[in-house]
Amino acid sequence: MENYKREFIEFMISCGVLRFGEFITKSGRKSPYFVNTGNYKTGAQMANLGGYYAKCLMDSVGEDFDVLFGPAYKGIPLATTTAVALSNIYNIDKPFCFNRKEVKDHGEGGSFIGHKLSDGERVVLIEDVITAGTAVREVYPQLRATADVKVEHMIISVDRMEHGQVGTTAIKEIKHDFGITVHPIVTVREIIEHMHNRKLNGEIVLNDEIREKMEEYLKKYCEA
Repeated sequence: MENYKREFIEFMISCGVLRFGEFITKSGRKSPYFVNTGNYKTGAQMANLGGYYAKCLMDSVGEDFDVLFGPAYKGIPLATTTAVALSNIYNIDKPFCFNRKEVKDHGEGGSFIGHKLSDGERVVLIEDVITAGTAVREVYPQLRATADVKVEHMIISVDRMEHGQVGTTAIKEIKHDFGITVHPIVTVREIIEHMHNRKLNGEIVLNDEIREKMEEYLKKYCEA
């Protein structure tokens, strides 16, 4: 596992974004861990977060894209900070845009804010976590209705490795249904591997009991 992945896992925990306990996911499943990027709340945290996303993007896609797109709402700051990190760290200036939850019928109107999409542009989606792939299914038709864009890549924080709607993983379903390759910064397996019985700030946050619950969850809902 690359060092930046280890650092990112510990970063999520220290920011209260990756937590262990009992949670209900968007798909309705009871999970022993949860990732909530809404818990990033300072400028320094967002600056660091953008660096991790930009690193994953450069490693997986490189500069071979035109626009970053962040689905509302959590994808909005993620796409923004990734664009800033690309400029500051890699000297790569790329436009970004995001959608509204409701179409604006006054002022400039429309469903999208930021860069105006054009036919042929290659769009990279920037999201937080994939559980069942619901967000992609909602936003992809909106993108395609706006312009004849190519959406071939997506960057996320964590791959939960969970089954989607037809039994295989959500990531594989997204690839099959939309042709989008999902690139996670880390997977749940990497989280377990790195954090099991490891102390962070003097405390073990992923002990044997939590690992057992996570393994049970993986066995029930996830790909082996």
